[in-house]
Amino acid sequence: MVDRALSLLAAFDAGHRSLTLGELSRRSGIPTSSTLRLANRLLAWGALERGDDGRFTVGLRLWEVASLAPRGHGLRQVAMPYMGDLAEVTRQHVLLAVRDGDEALLVERLSAHQAMPVLYRVGGRLPLHSTGVGLALLAFAEPEFQEHVLAQPLVHEPEKVAVSPAALRRTLAEVRRDGLARIRRRTPQPLVSVAAPVFGADDRVAAALSVLVPEGNADPRQLGPAVRTAARAVSRGLGARRAIGNAAE
Repeated sequence: MVDRALSLLAAFDAGHRSLTLGELSRRSGIPTSSTLRLANRLLAWGALERGDDGRFTVGLRLWEVASLAPRGHGLRQVAMPYMGDLAEVTRQHVLLAVRDGDEALLVERLSAHQAMPVLYRVGGRLPLHSTGVGLALLAFAEPEFQEHVLAQPLVHEPEKVAVSPAALRRTLAEVRRDGLARIRRRTPQPLVSVAAPVFGADDRVAAALSVLVPEGNADPRQLGPAVRTAARAVSRGLGARRAIGNAAE
């Protein structure tokens, strides 16, 4: 029962925010009659909602429960003031992400009204090997996990260019040395991402903080100190003793 209910919820994603009963059945692989029965149970609890058109959407009760997750909520509370400072300075995008499995999960994003379009959304997943926050998380992850990632066939997104494991190793070493990850991207719009790791009370990497700005008016050398300072402040707020500037020592 629980597995099937989770399959129904997993049928929703960024491209499928609203589903008919038939679509919910097909995407979950559950027969229509069972889908309807489970959906009604989820409706009663508030995990799903149903509009006048009969289509199902994710319910607010799930957001209410998810907001209690300590890796997101406590981190977000500490980080928001410093993210606000970065957003005020850059007038673009500020991202906060954590590692979840083999990906980065975006737990917060602050964006100015005039900010450039980006592909990232709160709750969305980002590759570790080809995003600023992802590289910051990967560079300070356990060596065993790094080897696990490096052993996979990796492709830069959205350019669809193969990643050289040797080049990625060099990049991760640079991130550990500098305490910063820097990425320049040409598509869908030229941008620069500068990210720094955030450490938790156990002095292990807990999150990554980054700014995304248009390439034309960005200087990573100027952005880097601001991002590193903000990440260090968030780390202190989480109880970390490890200084980001000394992360490679």
